[in-house]
Amino acid sequence: MSRLHGTKDFWIGALRTEGPAFAAAVAEAPPETPVLSCPGWTVADLTLHLAAFYRWVHSFAGSGATTAPPKRPDLAELDPGSTPAQLWQHEFDQLMTLFDGLDPEAPAWNWAPQPKKAGFWPRRAAHETAVHRWDAQLAIAAGEPVEAKLAADGVSEVLDTWLPSGRRRTRGQWHGVVHLSAVDAAQEWYLRLRGEGVALLDTATIFDHDDHHARAQVSGTASDLLLALWGRVSFDTLDVLGDRTLLDGLRTG
Repeated sequence: MSRLHGTKDFWIGALRTEGPAFAAAVAEAPPETPVLSCPGWTVADLTLHLAAFYRWVHSFAGSGATTAPPKRPDLAELDPGSTPAQLWQHEFDQLMTLFDGLDPEAPAWNWAPQPKKAGFWPRRAAHETAVHRWDAQLAIAAGEPVEAKLAADGVSEVLDTWLPSGRRRTRGQWHGVVHLSAVDAAQEWYLRLRGEGVALLDTATIFDHDDHHARAQVSGTASDLLLALWGRVSFDTLDVLGDRTLLDGLRTG
């Protein structure tokens, strides 16, 4: 199993690309434009949602505390006379300043079954921004794929962070083995679904005596894999062999 191991510099570099691309898409769309990939949201809602995320992360990621912060609001509140785009830019700039000086090994709370270290948050922010950049571009009919290495790390994040945390789109019981392959990034993942649980596997262990017969193989670009896991595109847009019902157990968005 080959998975990209990113670094703080890698994720900050992604943010420096994805953030301005998000801002450019938002600038092209009237605030009331529907975001088709986020039903019920407008471009203004999407912008305030991402601004709220940045503000929330900024409030604790550099504090050295590992206790859970107050719950994040879904949408940021606008200051008088401010626009969603202006607020987003302010919160993005504040977060980037924090990340530039952040020690990834410093203590910091996160919601995942992983070490409570600050390096969790540049990764999380990079992928949150990349997916919502795609959402914003889709609203103006200009969705560009997520860059292959970043998308491959985003797939890994879903599999090593979101699913082990129980953050699936729907609850259910799935049993079988899924093989995902990103054809443009030389990355592949094997995972075993056991009820509500999931385990990433090395290829050498996939045929152990505990193996279930149900299997699915999915291949496509890293971007399409990531967007399918996040519910932005259908798995039907990828090459799928085997038991498609297993894929419902991988959706986190």
